[in-house]
Amino acid sequence: MATPDFIRTLRDSAGQQLLWLPGVTAIVFDDEGRVLLGRRSDTRTWSVIGGIPDPGEQPAACAVREVFEETAVHCVAERVVLVQAVDPITYPNGDCCQFMDITIRCRAVGGEARVNDDESLEVGWFAVDALPELHEFSRFRIKQSMCDAPTWFDPMTSD
Repeated sequence: MATPDFIRTLRDSAGQQLLWLPGVTAIVFDDEGRVLLGRRSDTRTWSVIGGIPDPGEQPAACAVREVFEETAVHCVAERVVLVQAVDPITYPNGDCCQFMDITIRCRAVGGEARVNDDESLEVGWFAVDALPELHEFSRFRIKQSMCDAPTWFDPMTSD
């Protein structure tokens, strides 16, 4: 994902230390029940669509914006699927981040799926029973988006 300007500014003073950041994942379905995926230019792997909200940006607005920016698909946010603190990530340049991911189920309402920025090599619609190889992060979010269960979160543990 492209690094937002406000993160670059933070990195100027924080260096490569761990940054705790919001993240939004959009699981987009079309009228045929297919899910929208992008093959990332940085890792060359297929993944769900996501990004970092701008300061003050609502998670649903971020989901809709990221989907359009990356795929040219217009969508509407339908519901929060899950909220999860994911494990820290160290990027190839040494920067460390940990994201509080908010995954939102979305419905496509227009546009034709195509590569719309430099973050993706390919984008496309996939039947959920014919998905390309995906990390568990993406598979779990797609699975949770397909059911009508309440918003998923890690259960609290007591000490």
